[in-house]
Amino acid sequence: MQAIHLKQPGGLDNLILESAEAPAPGPGEITIRNKASSLNFHDYAVVIGLIAVDQDRIPMSDGAGIVEAVGAGVTEFAVGDKVMSCFFPHWESGRADAFAKITDVPGDMADGFAAELVTKSVSAFTRMPEGYSFEAAATLPCAALTAWRALMVEAKIKPGDSVLVQGSGGVSVFALQFAKAAGCHVIATSSSDAKLQRLSELGADQTINYKETPAWGDKVLEITGGRGVDVIVEVGGSGTLPQSIRAVRMGGHISMIGVLTGISGDVPTAELFQKNAVVSGITVGSRESQLDMVAALETNGIKPVIDRCFGLSEIADAFRLQESQQHFGKICLTI
Repeated sequence: MQAIHLKQPGGLDNLILESAEAPAPGPGEITIRNKASSLNFHDYAVVIGLIAVDQDRIPMSDGAGIVEAVGAGVTEFAVGDKVMSCFFPHWESGRADAFAKITDVPGDMADGFAAELVTKSVSAFTRMPEGYSFEAAATLPCAALTAWRALMVEAKIKPGDSVLVQGSGGVSVFALQFAKAAGCHVIATSSSDAKLQRLSELGADQTINYKETPAWGDKVLEITGGRGVDVIVEVGGSGTLPQSIRAVRMGGHISMIGVLTGISGDVPTAELFQKNAVVSGITVGSRESQLDMVAALETNGIKPVIDRCFGLSEIADAFRLQESQQHFGKICLTI
């Protein structure tokens, strides 16, 4: 088979397409003919060397394809089934309360989905939503499940709640779509008026250009009549958390997902505890949550927003587009 290998010390020019062995499935494993993958910030951190991985690691955490072979004892899947990957193959359900649940992340701790054939345990996959293309399904395991857990599992949104989403990356766009499907009022932020227009077309009720309005937390209070929003999907990290704390209502919920603006910084702790707000750390979600999300997607008809698809050999160009921040929604690899 063909696969992308990351040569050390990393960097986009060290993503090399090579021939590789395709291991046969052992007991409890399946082999899939991988049809698509999608780019996440985590993948970018791996390929540029921010996250250390072994020499010749096959990157990419997301994948979707067709079961080609099954190992002994496998009953959940059969040859020909359409499946997609799980970000945490060992986190079946419940809380992320043990390190063992969040090991063997594809493309990081183990070989990933920048390959034509992938062999992993049954627990590393779920079924795809009916009617989804492989590219659409490949956008779900990291970005969509992160948004799903942030809103449905941790914040437990309900119709009439107000939700703030930041930017137009994969997690934020899925969060907007999920919140609107749940009957929520959504405020979206971005530094681009063109992207804000697209977020409005997806259902955002109000938008804020945070470049023009740096103190956007006060703007949210103005929009909400001084109350603040019920839930914030926080993808920026230290650079945006103070504004999120300003924008959240008393007793509200901040789902802390990303570190796009930095991994540490000043936090207005007094305002946080005065508001009795909850901050939940979010790292994707469990296999059970993924299956719940798949069922919901089949019911509500949400389709992922895909900016562009690249071939496997064009993986570096795909990451360059991600790096430019000119995309809207997800970037995919067609394999």
